[in-house]
Amino acid sequence: MRRRFAAPLVALLLAAAMPLPAQAGMFDDEEAHAKIEQLRDQLWLEVTDLGKRADTTSRNQVDFANQVEAIKADIAKLRGQIEVLTYELEAAQKRQKDFYVDLDNRLRKLEQPPAEVKAEAPKPDPAQETRDYEAALAGLKESKFREAAASFLAFIKAYPNSTLIASAHYWGAYAHAQIKDHAGAAELFGKFAETWPNDERAPGALESRLASLEAMRDVKAVRATLEQLADKYPNSEAGRRAKLRLKKKKK
Repeated sequence: MRRRFAAPLVALLLAAAMPLPAQAGMFDDEEAHAKIEQLRDQLWLEVTDLGKRADTTSRNQVDFANQVEAIKADIAKLRGQIEVLTYELEAAQKRQKDFYVDLDNRLRKLEQPPAEVKAEAPKPDPAQETRDYEAALAGLKESKFREAAASFLAFIKAYPNSTLIASAHYWGAYAHAQIKDHAGAAELFGKFAETWPNDERAPGALESRLASLEAMRDVKAVRATLEQLADKYPNSEAGRRAKLRLKKKKK
């Protein structure tokens, strides 16, 4: 903005500073000199004002750029929160359904005649299972990633047959990635994609695993994961990105 005004302003100042021979010949009295001085003062004020406007415009552009970056960061954060809430809702609906199925099965057993008593391993308490999972998920939503990572690992160990075990692996891997435990994140993301290959999150899990492997500079594993992603999920966005990366590596 300053460059745009620079040349006209300099020319204007030079014109104002130069003597005016034609006018001097016509107005040779004090009134003429006063008008000339007045014109110069007016021009100087206008130039100063234009300079201030240029400075203000430049500062506004910088502020606007900073605001845009801040908005982009907020949007990315909100997208992550929306994804967490979406899967939390789906998991809650599934837990409710499983609860009623479990209740129905228990009632049926009570109606049957008692059979020979056999020692059985104690079954997990569904209510406690739900509380433990929701506690781990709450830590994730509050950005307490270290606590969330530990909680998800404890959940996986305590409830290996849970209907929430897939989500526990996925969000546990995500929490490990946030604390830069790249080895733990790569292991959990890989296990998730291998155990639940038809889950819609599987391509994203493999792509996230790639990021952890690259952080560890495991070139061989990165190549293998890229090929797995491109071959198994060719129509997904992550799969298409993997194919492009493999083509670039061949060149």
